[in-house]
Amino acid sequence: MNIEEKKILAATWFKELRDLFCEEFEEIDQNKFEKRKWDHQFSGGGEMSLMKGDIFEKVGVNISTVSGQFGDDFKSQIKGTENSSDYWASGISVVAHMQSPKIPAFHFNTRFLVTGESWFGGGADITPTIISQKDVDFFHSCMKKPCDEASKDYYTIYKKNCDEYFYLPHRGEARGEGGIFFDHLQSDNWDKDFYFVKELGKSTLKAITTIVKNLKEDKWTEKEKEQQLIKRGRYVEFNLIWDRGTTFGLKTGGNIDAILMSMPPSAKWE
Repeated sequence: MNIEEKKILAATWFKELRDLFCEEFEEIDQNKFEKRKWDHQFSGGGEMSLMKGDIFEKVGVNISTVSGQFGDDFKSQIKGTENSSDYWASGISVVAHMQSPKIPAFHFNTRFLVTGESWFGGGADITPTIISQKDVDFFHSCMKKPCDEASKDYYTIYKKNCDEYFYLPHRGEARGEGGIFFDHLQSDNWDKDFYFVKELGKSTLKAITTIVKNLKEDKWTEKEKEQQLIKRGRYVEFNLIWDRGTTFGLKTGGNIDAILMSMPPSAKWE
């Protein structure tokens, strides 16, 4: 299989997965996503899907397929750019901020990047305000399942990656309760890597929908909502200061609204 065929397969899957997420979330919330396409400054573009509902206070499901050239100040940070600054990238990103402080916030993304090399990256994590160990454990079991099917080492490595990545050094605290995070997945078996990426997407969808359905009827207090707003402030700090995806989008001419889709609808600082 040549690289062009791989690009088509990856981009097609991300669009299919976007549709699955939107359908499931709309069914839970009984509201509809608004979709808006955007064009990349070089080539390609993406589509934002945003819903502000009764259960999902703000949830975005974005896809994009873009290509172009890295600037000289950024390409040295990206693999495979020694001989050319050209790149192609396709991916999906999901961020869900919930009305209820009893329901965690969720983040998921997977991507396929092509330079002089090609690889998959991504992950998923859970950020509760009020921690339910049962829900955290269930989420992690959904992360572990596709990892274990691919390699007995993946979950241990990718969980550690997540714990180290989603950490706020200036606060000395984790953003949430972890998940998995991986980059530069490029084994000698592309089909196996792609299968893992697809299974992770489906397993993450199952994790999120199951937890949301289980908690959506739970009552909450204004004090708990206040806690949620402060927790969201930490989310904002991480995404604006430390998140590589935000930096990548800004450095490669991405759509600003799509890049900042991860921002919560409201937040608070003490």
